[in-house]
This record gives sequence, C-alpha cells and structure tokens, in this order.
Amino acid sequence: MPTPPPSDPVAPSLGGSIASTSVVTEVTRRLLDHFTAGTIAPGSRLPPERRLAETFAVGRSAVREALAALEVLGVVEVRPGSGTYLRSSTSELLPQTLSWGMLLGEPKTRELVQVRHGLEVQAARLAAGTVGAEGLAALAGHLDAMRASQDDFEAFAAADLRFHQELAEQTGNALLDQMLQSVRSLIRVWVERAVSDAEHVRVTCTEHAAVVAALEAGDPDGAAAAMSVHMDSAGARLLASVEAGA
Repeated sequence: MPTPPPSDPVAPSLGGSIASTSVVTEVTRRLLDHFTAGTIAPGSRLPPERRLAETFAVGRSAVREALAALEVLGVVEVRPGSGTYLRSSTSELLPQTLSWGMLLGEPKTRELVQVRHGLEVQAARLAAGTVGAEGLAALAGHLDAMRASQDDFEAFAAADLRFHQELAEQTGNALLDQMLQSVRSLIRVWVERAVSDAEHVRVTCTEHAAVVAALEAGDPDGAAAAMSVHMDSAGARLLASVEAGA
C-alpha cells in the first residue's frame, strides 16, 4: 500500500502506520489525539479518506467507520459534496471516554444513564428558550431522517444521536454540550443496541416529536417533561440491552 510523501505535514502528527487488532478503534483514537492536540483548527477540513488510509496504512473502510463514529459523537461534521470538517466544539475528554467506555460494567453504565437523563432534560429546557427557526428546522430534519430509517436500525440510531447533538448545540451552553458528548461516547455501543425492533423505533419517533412540538411552542417545562419521558423510555431499553449482554 502506498505511503504518504515525506513532505506531507499530516502524517507525522497522526503517528504513522497502524498495526492493531482493533483497527477502527485505533484510527479513532489517533484522530481524536490529533484533533485535541491543537494542531488542527476548529472548522478545518480533514484530509480525504484515501489520504488518511495511506497515512495509517489501513483500508479506507476502517477510516470511514472511524469518521462515522466521530460524526455521531459530534466531533466531526460531514458536508455532502464538500468533505469532513472538525466541528468548532469538541470535548477534551472524548479520547479518554472512548477508552473508559470499554471498561464500564452494568452499575456504572446505569449511573451514566441517570446522568444523561438529567443533562438531556436540562438541554431541552434551555433549548426551548434559545432555539430559532434554523435550529428547529435542523431538529425536524433529524426526526424525518429517523422516520425514513425505520427499517435500518443502525441508520436510525445515528439519526437519533444527531437529533440529541443538535438539541444540545441549540442550548448555547458549550459545557453542557461537551458533557453530553462525553456521556454519549461512554454509552454509545449500548445506545445502538437498544433499538432493536419496530416498536422501539415507533415509540422513539413519537417521543422525539413531542420534544420538537414543545420547542416550537417555546415551552421550557413542556420540553423538559417530554424529554424526561423519552429518557425514561430510552434508558429502560438501554439498560435492558446492557443486562442482556452482561
């Protein structure tokens, strides 16, 4: 496989080729280390998949999966026809939480679900007072993507997480946004496994629609209540998947 030219400024900062039993995880970790080291400015366009694959000496599919995971976590943004960009708000805790998430047992995961519940409810409450027409349109778009992906659980879970990511951004509270990014990274694998049948999908869409309706009405209490209902439902499904996989 070809290697990047010596003059390529990206290769040294990314650490060279990878020989790992978990290639996607290692690619993800290397990219996160690169992003949080301050060597790439927020909003910058990332090198294309082909160039990253050559730098790491891995297949393009591994790079593609790593970037997809980082997009779900809110670290990068994919702009169709343009490329992949580093988002302007990335939690410095993400590299650590990706590793910690692999070590957590059921008790800590249960506690994280409780923490996420409180953060998501607060995000909904705050967003009801700050979200504008553009933000509402983005949330509605994510909800439409969820509805369009009801037969593809993986795509549905990705659209679901983008909805929550957008909601957190609409609060205008960067710290809350970053905390939620970190919590999501810890429980991401269980969130994806929790949606496993058509009824779960239908319920989740209904619960998200209730949140959007309260946001459109500018009702902080209603948004918080709707999100609390959703977090109770989603949390129960997530913990059931944890117990089943224990």
